[in-house]
Amino acid sequence: MGMQYGRQSVRSKSKRCYAGLMASVLIAPVLAHHSGAMFDEKVSVTLVGTVKEFQWTNPHCWIQVLALDKSGPVEWSVEMGSPSQLFRGGWKPKTVHVGDAIVVVIHPMRDGTKGGLFVSASRGDGTPFESVPQ
Repeated sequence: MGMQYGRQSVRSKSKRCYAGLMASVLIAPVLAHHSGAMFDEKVSVTLVGTVKEFQWTNPHCWIQVLALDKSGPVEWSVEMGSPSQLFRGGWKPKTVHVGDAIVVVIHPMRDGTKGGLFVSASRGDGTPFESVPQ
């Protein structure tokens, strides 16, 4: 009986180990995060325009900005942090509204597409969004 108990214990441990390994394999994609290699963090671009849309969503918030260009307004997609990160920085879902004048500093996409990683933002008058009471 002692031998059988020992085998069950080893089998039980093996099953638990296997289950733990499978759980970690299945959870890993959920915890994975894309690389920031698509952004050129050595370059900063300042966009001056208006807010087309503000998306308070997981895993990242986004601001769609209509920035003025020589040919008129051009839409840029600005990737931000998660809602919890923004909230800790003073942002709320209604911090930015459609039509707000905005100045956004970003690290642009390396491939030249009209998008980038959020660095900072202020209202058209220069007031940072983080310091505006809601």
